[in-house]
Amino acid sequence: MSFLPVSLDDFENYARENMAPASYAYYSTGSSSEETLRRNRQVYSKLLIRPKILIDVEKVSTATTVLGQKISIPICVAPTAYHGLAHHEGELASAKATAAMDTLYCLSTNSGYSISEVAAAANTRSKNALQWFQLYMEKDKSLTERLVRRCEAAGFKAIVVTTDRPRLGPRLRPARSGFKLPQHLKRANFDSDNDGDQDYMSGEMFPGMTWREIIWLKSITKLPVVIKGIFRAEDAKMAIEHGVDAIVVSNHGGRQLDSCPSTLEVLPEIVQACRGSRIEVYVDGGIRSGTDVFKALAIGARAVFIGRPILYGLAYKGEAGVKQVLSMIGRDFQLTMALAGCADVRPSTNHLLYLTLV
Repeated sequence: MSFLPVSLDDFENYARENMAPASYAYYSTGSSSEETLRRNRQVYSKLLIRPKILIDVEKVSTATTVLGQKISIPICVAPTAYHGLAHHEGELASAKATAAMDTLYCLSTNSGYSISEVAAAANTRSKNALQWFQLYMEKDKSLTERLVRRCEAAGFKAIVVTTDRPRLGPRLRPARSGFKLPQHLKRANFDSDNDGDQDYMSGEMFPGMTWREIIWLKSITKLPVVIKGIFRAEDAKMAIEHGVDAIVVSNHGGRQLDSCPSTLEVLPEIVQACRGSRIEVYVDGGIRSGTDVFKALAIGARAVFIGRPILYGLAYKGEAGVKQVLSMIGRDFQLTMALAGCADVRPSTNHLLYLTLV
């Protein structure tokens, strides 16, 4: 009997059974005891949806914008490293599938294919493919600036700076499984195998990074700057003061500091801190269903990002598997909207009317 996934969890089950065990461990692991990893998912069950009735939902629109750029669903692809562990086409397949689904793809610094290669691949599926670039700030600013210039040349629309990884979190499952990056996978966005690679695998990126680097980054590019990893209201306010364009509420998928709150738990605080500013707020972590997406948007996120489900879809059927993942959660979200009595995702809609805590 052939395998037929009917939920995002099914794709993970397939990946667990069919990927190399060490590679699956690398994708699926959290840090330390993985308390935060589990909490990211579990907390969504504490928030319930109260449907409104007699609302016209014959036509339900999931379309929205991120930084003024149109997407068909408020579900974007989060930056994750080394897609080549799941499929030989790696980031090329993921980017093509995302472009075909008319949503946002965020490419990781740690990609097996270069910025220009990924952009070219996405453009074969849509001339309007929307792509952002996730940036690990390097101590050597010339390396960072080189990446930014390549993004500008390739038509990327924003720079997403990861701020929650001054050092690598303690990831026990990959260590136990003996994970090592395969020889055929390289950091394609760097000119030599040594550029930043040793620091990445040994756990250090740029522990001296401060707001000074954000100021510097904004001084060298006109691309919007998004900060990924904000978890406190005072940091959100600092982002506003420094002219940041958007925030991703993220705990790195539970892979960095363990025993911290889930992203959904801190989302209200960040949304409130940004209220009245032009800054947009997104969230990732633990999102596996249309109801999860609805709850995040109801609290005030403009869009959500999903990471691991994309990798598991890639392991299942490459580009087609990623499309299945995005299509499945997109349809589930649209159905959730209709069942909840909500016809569109406009920020002006008071979605909080739909939620209650247990």
